[in-house]
Amino acid sequence: MIKKVDHVAIVVSNIEEGLKLYENLLGIKPSHIEEIPDQKVRSAMIVIGDVDIELIEPTSSDSGVAKFLEKKGEGIHHISFEVDDVDKELESMAARGVELIDKQGRKGMAGKIGFLHPRSARGVLIELAQKL
Repeated sequence: MIKKVDHVAIVVSNIEEGLKLYENLLGIKPSHIEEIPDQKVRSAMIVIGDVDIELIEPTSSDSGVAKFLEKKGEGIHHISFEVDDVDKELESMAARGVELIDKQGRKGMAGKIGFLHPRSARGVLIELAQKL
């Protein structure tokens, strides 16, 4: 069951420059910055009330985020929804015919995550996130 919007992720070409921009716009510093090697990204989380902003920068030219950045430029990458159980939600969605990127959850910045394919959501990349 979807509980709430967890965060909105924005692709940036340079995370330090992106953080300077958002700190200037919002007056808020990131709560933490982390490299996620298996996703080939660096990520910074900016906490704003109940919905966070995640800046993501590709660390390799062969990552999905790098391909996104090359094709579409900087901007919104995905919307993340908090759920109680990522694996259960992915299984339920697959049973309803939703096309998935991840068949089971994996580690991510927001906890345990799983992505739905954008073809299943009118071009929007959706992430399900389970707090650990």
